[in-house]
Amino acid sequence: MQGKKDYQEKLFAQFQLSERVPDHNFYRRLKGVLDLEFLYKLTRPYYGDSGQKSIDPVVFFKLCLVGYLENLISDRDLIQHSSMRLDILYFLGYDIDEPLPWHSTISRTRQLYPEAVFESVFTQVFGMCVAKGMVSGHTQAIDSAPVKANASMDTLELKVPKEDLEQHLQRIRHISAMDKDVAPIRQSKANKAPKSQQEISASAGELQAIKSRNKKWRKDQDQRQVRVTKAPSTLPIKPITVPQIPMPELV
Repeated sequence: MQGKKDYQEKLFAQFQLSERVPDHNFYRRLKGVLDLEFLYKLTRPYYGDSGQKSIDPVVFFKLCLVGYLENLISDRDLIQHSSMRLDILYFLGYDIDEPLPWHSTISRTRQLYPEAVFESVFTQVFGMCVAKGMVSGHTQAIDSAPVKANASMDTLELKVPKEDLEQHLQRIRHISAMDKDVAPIRQSKANKAPKSQQEISASAGELQAIKSRNKKWRKDQDQRQVRVTKAPSTLPIKPITVPQIPMPELV
């Protein structure tokens, strides 16, 4: 017989978060290893004696650790991701009906502590993990960043390139010349005008007279004023077109 699950929220439910997180869960194991009570004494100088209570320093550094382990660089994403994970809520010490700190609180607290506090927390947390056997030495992993060793200067050897710069450039030019495509030569269009019109038959005086007339005509066009008559409000305004006087052609 086929079954069908019907979901209906209960008004009251008996739920215990520790029963939902298995014993082999990473964050449950980490919760049993880390003893971060020293953070209260370490961060006490950065708080005043009055005002509203801040976020618990232990909760803050646990959230920073979760962000590193889950590869979350946004405080907003960190809070949203942690609120949906039962094991992370158990690691932080929050129940499912307790709201997590606001993401802006995480950002302001991170700016409050100096770098020395974070380094001290990292050193002590790492020591706790090593003491409890969570960090073993049989496997090592490094990133892909090459780091130069602090080698002895007496053992240095001069590395000579296979070819100098000039030889390399000559080889590059030779290969580039072989791969270069020959650009097609574009032929100019033939002059289809009659042969009698391909040469200037006017004299120098006639050319100067034509040039003077053209110059005077351009000056008159610049000084000409176009009178625009306002059209009645009941009629649409039509654009006024100024006739263009053709330029004299050179024959």
